[in-house]
Amino acid sequence: MKYILVTGGVISGIGKGIIASSVGTILKSCGLHVTAIKIDPYINIDAGTFSPYEHVVPHITDAIQEWVMRQARIPVDDDGLEPQVCVIELGGTVGDIESMPFIEAFRQFQFKVKRENFCNIHVSLVPQPSATGEQKTKPTQNSVRELRGLGLSPDLVVCRCATPLDTAVKEKISMFCHVEPEQVICVHDVTSIYRVPLLLEDQGVVDYFCRRLDLPIETRPRKMLTKWKEMSDRSDRLLEHCSIALVGKYTKFSDSYASVIKALEHSALAINYKLEVKYIDSADLEPATLQQEPVKYHEAWQKLCSAGGVLVPGGFGVRGTEGKIQAISWARKQKKPFLDANSTEFDPESKHPVVIDMPEHNPGQMGGTMRLGKRRTIFKSGNSVLSKLYGDADHVDERHRHRFEVNPDLKQHFEDKGFSFVGQDVEGERMEVIELDDHPYFVGVQYHPEFTSRPIKPSPPYLGLLLAAAGKLHSYLLKGCRLSPR
Repeated sequence: MKYILVTGGVISGIGKGIIASSVGTILKSCGLHVTAIKIDPYINIDAGTFSPYEHVVPHITDAIQEWVMRQARIPVDDDGLEPQVCVIELGGTVGDIESMPFIEAFRQFQFKVKRENFCNIHVSLVPQPSATGEQKTKPTQNSVRELRGLGLSPDLVVCRCATPLDTAVKEKISMFCHVEPEQVICVHDVTSIYRVPLLLEDQGVVDYFCRRLDLPIETRPRKMLTKWKEMSDRSDRLLEHCSIALVGKYTKFSDSYASVIKALEHSALAINYKLEVKYIDSADLEPATLQQEPVKYHEAWQKLCSAGGVLVPGGFGVRGTEGKIQAISWARKQKKPFLDANSTEFDPESKHPVVIDMPEHNPGQMGGTMRLGKRRTIFKSGNSVLSKLYGDADHVDERHRHRFEVNPDLKQHFEDKGFSFVGQDVEGERMEVIELDDHPYFVGVQYHPEFTSRPIKPSPPYLGLLLAAAGKLHSYLLKGCRLSPR
């Protein structure tokens, strides 16, 4: 097993995730089996229950070295083969106090797995102040010095910059960061993040890994990278726009819905549309806002009414729930394309509970009580729109993260009103997918389809939403769910 650790310096949000994903993409295009691990250095109990305003992603801490080695060997591809390369993204910024235990863990880890099986990519910033226009290397020098002082020596220094690095700047970083010039990789601002793997490829990153990690890469045409280049070129030529209203509780911070936004982008790109996301705080749609802040209320409704489709992502707690219901009701009545990706708000005192706590979980305890991981959904109807979007599948395996479920006692009541529970769990006890008859696209799912969306293979529920918003879903289904070459 080969391990590639991606660290970051100078600032948070430097682009470690994009670099880690891009490295995985180009290695996978070489025919290797690649897996990935994301570690966020937060020593908290149940960090996954944080509000996204506090933090975005859950964490792992205990027994990290053994945990990494176990997780790295879990097959992630359809052929069930064990991965050959594991790309590990270590969140945070080198020098932060919360990341210290993790840096130390990987300092020891590199000796446990041996040097020929471990390398480190350090992502740093090369700012270019507008006053001088000169690319500054000092932040990167200091960041690498800090990392080396903690016991990790970067094999590649990836420099984030506004414009391509000057040769003299690259040589300076090489000199003072103790790496060869070929180990200084420039990742300047590009028109699309999908161009980043191509940037790494052009600078010989694959060849470097071949030598450094002795990777078994064959010299043959790489169809996946060709497809990737075609997709990147296409993303620069998009002319038509498609707007989606994202009605949620954490819209002030777009990273709260990073996976959702990416899934929308993947689907928009697949149908050759440029995505426009209209962020709407669900609380702004509620009558209370009309009384207290009428301008905000009307602006929120104007955004909703002008969108081509509506998406309500998951969330916890009561705040903003009424606004989400208002948006869903409007989309239903106006026949506006709509997707509900796992909403879990509820009123525990309701006499007619539509959403209930799952019986096997403790309702008084927040953490560690969720129904998590990949689970199978069985389609009960051959006429289901979502089943067709999944390629006429009779079942689908998607990832879950929820504590509540639709009350099965009300199943018949919903179906009498035109709703169809077209997807259920294997036991037929839990409602997984709901569709509304006589509507262009009104779909609700219990799972998180955005977690399995990929740029070249978008998530079917999200693709259906974009197609419906662009007015192309009907023709797509008639063609047997095939997009035209154009």
